Amino acid sequence: MKKILFAIAFILPFFVFAQTKEEKIKQILANPKDPATLQIIQRLETYNPDYKEMRTYFKKLDKSVRKSTQGKIFDRYLKALENSSVGKKAPGITQFDVAGEPYSLQDLKGKYVLVDFWASWCPPCREENPKLVAIYQDFKDKNFEILGVSFDKDMNAWKKAIADDKLTWKHISDLQHWNNGAAGVYGIKAIPQNVLVNPEGIIVARNLHGDDLRKKLEEMLK
Repeated sequence: MKKILFAIAFILPFFVFAQTKEEKIKQILANPKDPATLQIIQRLETYNPDYKEMRTYFKKLDKSVRKSTQGKIFDRYLKALENSSVGKKAPGITQFDVAGEPYSLQDLKGKYVLVDFWASWCPPCREENPKLVAIYQDFKDKNFEILGVSFDKDMNAWKKAIADDKLTWKHISDLQHWNNGAAGVYGIKAIPQNVLVNPEGIIVARNLHGDDLRKKLEEMLK
């Protein structure tokens, strides 16, 4: 019986992620009284969440779901996304660097900063790193920095990934995995994600990768 339950628990998320967005929306609208619908709303756009869209479907849920513990937690998640959206002041982050010293996003005030949420154990993050390395080389002398915020829990794995991928920018973490303090204030439930902060500390873009990030930097750092 335990094996069957494990299989169901493993397979169900796969089916949710495999659904098209339209299928997810239909499922949301068809199940307004089911607390599990909150997870489907969250997964409408896993790596680039739109808090306005999610709020729209959250409001369509039955009051019993919205006022439940799960509903209140989800509402807090949406507020975190809103408070860290484009045009908002970037929430502060202070964690320890690889030398064990506290370091803050505020320490980079006056520069354009890409706050990159990643982890050594995250394959898409590691695949993205070579692109980030190339971008950093091209823009690091133009008032641009990257602050890596890792969702690792193993210090050695974190340090090894930094060295292996040749990530020469500043890195911080609290080594709390998905409970990383920055995850809550920035509404991060999937990685890689990032926010681009201007010299005044205002978020000017969110979740730009590869060529899209390069174009944005070229536009701002003329």
